[in-house]
Amino acid sequence: MEQWTGAQRAYAVKAFYKNGDSYVIAQREFRREFEISRNNAVPSANAIKTWVRNFEATGSTVKKRGGSAKKVRTPENIAIVREAIERSPRRSARRHSVALGLSDRSVRRILHKDLHFHAYKIQIVHALQEQDHGNRLQFCETLLQLINGNQNLVNNLLMSDEAHFHLSGYVNKQNFRYWSHANPQEIHEKPLHSLKVTVWCAISSFAILGPYFFEDERERAVTVTGARYVQMLQNFLAPAIAHLPVNEDTFFQQDGATSHTARNSMATVRNMFPNHVISRHGDIGWPARSPDLSACDFFLWGYLKSKVFMSPAPHTIQELKNRIQNEIEQIPVEMLQRVMSDVSRRLAECIHKNGGHLTDVIFAK
Repeated sequence: MEQWTGAQRAYAVKAFYKNGDSYVIAQREFRREFEISRNNAVPSANAIKTWVRNFEATGSTVKKRGGSAKKVRTPENIAIVREAIERSPRRSARRHSVALGLSDRSVRRILHKDLHFHAYKIQIVHALQEQDHGNRLQFCETLLQLINGNQNLVNNLLMSDEAHFHLSGYVNKQNFRYWSHANPQEIHEKPLHSLKVTVWCAISSFAILGPYFFEDERERAVTVTGARYVQMLQNFLAPAIAHLPVNEDTFFQQDGATSHTARNSMATVRNMFPNHVISRHGDIGWPARSPDLSACDFFLWGYLKSKVFMSPAPHTIQELKNRIQNEIEQIPVEMLQRVMSDVSRRLAECIHKNGGHLTDVIFAK
C-alpha cells in the first residue's frame, strides 16, 4: 500500500521542480510542509525520482496500469517549444514550461535533446578601451610570473569587492539565461531600483572575510565613501585577518573605485599590506574594467545571489542580510580553493587573448 497520499506526492514533485531539481531540498521542504520530525522518514530520493518520472510521462505521480505512457516530446510539442524560445529567448525554461503547460524537465529535454539549444550566462562588463588591453596584459604577466615563482601565492591572495543585493533579486546573474544554438554575445541592461544592501567581502583560498554591510545607524544602505571604506578596513578587516593565516606575503586586491583609491584609503591599505597591494596606484596596478579577473565578480556574487534568492525569496532587508551571511558560512573551503586556483588559469587565458576579455564575458557599451 502506498505510504504517501496523492497530495503529498504532488507536493514532493512540485518542491523538486521549484528548487532546482534537487531531491535533497525537496525532502527538506517536504519535512517542513508536513511537520515530520527528524526521527521519522520522508520520501526517499528514489521515490521522488519515480514520482517525477511518472508525472512527466503521464501527468500523474502514480504509474498508470495498462496502455502506453503519454509521449511528451512529440513533433507538435517540439515545434511549440521552438516557437516560444525564438519569441522569448531570455525567458527561463521554467517559465516557458508554465506558459506552455509542460513540465520543466520535459521542456529542458526538448531544448537539449531535440532542439540542441543551450543556456548562456550573461555577464555584464564595460567594453575595453584602447589602453586597457596593454594594462590587462601587463597585470596578468606580472601576477602570473609571481605565481609561477611561488605556487603558494594563490593561497596568499585576498580579492575584495562590493556588490548591491536588491530585495527584488536584481543582478542575479546565475538566473539570467539566453537560449540559443550559439552564444549570442548579447547585452542585458535593465537596472531595477528597490530596497537593497551594499555588501563587501574578501575571498581567499582559506576563508571569506565578510559580509560587511555599508549602512547607516538605521541600517539603510549608504554610498561607499573613502571615509566609510577606511572605517571598514580598520574596524572590520584588520581584526578579521588577525585570526587568519595572513602574513607579510599576503597580497590584497581591490578595484579602482574612488573610495578605494582615495589618499586615506590607500594609506590604510598600504599600512596593512606593505608592498603587497594590488590596486590602481598600488604596488601592482589593477587594470580597469576587469571583473573577469576578480574572484568576487566571476564567482562570489553570482553564486551568492543564486542561493540567496531561491524560493521562497527574502521579503525584508533583515532576511536578505541573514541569507547572505548564512550562504557565505556554508561555502566549503574546497570550493574556495578551486576558485582561487582558477585565477591562474584566467590570467593565462587573458595573456593568450592579448589582454582581451575572457570568452565567457559579454560586453556592455
